[in-house]
Amino acid sequence: MEIAVIRYHAGNIQSVLFALERMGYRAHVTDNARIIRSADRVIFPGVGEASSAMSYLKARKLDEVIRSLTQPVLGICLGMQLMARYSEENNTPCLDIFPEEVKKFSSEGGLKVPQIGWNQITQLHSPLFEGVKDGAYVYFVHSYYVPCCAYTIAAASYGITYSAAIQRDHFYAVQFHPEKSAEVGERILRNFIHLS
Repeated sequence: MEIAVIRYHAGNIQSVLFALERMGYRAHVTDNARIIRSADRVIFPGVGEASSAMSYLKARKLDEVIRSLTQPVLGICLGMQLMARYSEENNTPCLDIFPEEVKKFSSEGGLKVPQIGWNQITQLHSPLFEGVKDGAYVYFVHSYYVPCCAYTIAAASYGITYSAAIQRDHFYAVQFHPEKSAEVGERILRNFIHLS
């Protein structure tokens, strides 16, 4: 099983690698288009700011590479947001894999932004969540979110109910960090690796 983790200077790659190693998998961290295209699975993680991340991807034509992939792809956190059409974060046009807009949480009513910590995921419906109980807790760190939409395969609530995970064909994305979500997160990563 060849796993490629896309390198684009948006942080958090090391914790993804550690999680995969704990599960017995090695991954290539790369921005090489040939290696990414030939991998069996592609993980697109990220922590950071949308416009600078998109600038890096475009400068290396990785935006075109990601859109062209035909194997299962998993976006994580910023990776999920960059797979949307547009982000409110610095008015950033994104990859447009999902025709949705990324919004910023409102701090009205005393809501702390960013959301940091464990939260429940509900309304699970995807092979990505096989064996995961509705209401399971996973770890989030984010100020922006994708609203619930036709592609939502899991929801979470933080002031509002939003997409904790989305799927379109072979593109999957989660707003939370499975690599920091203990046994539940490991199960989700394993499910992704074993998607048929």
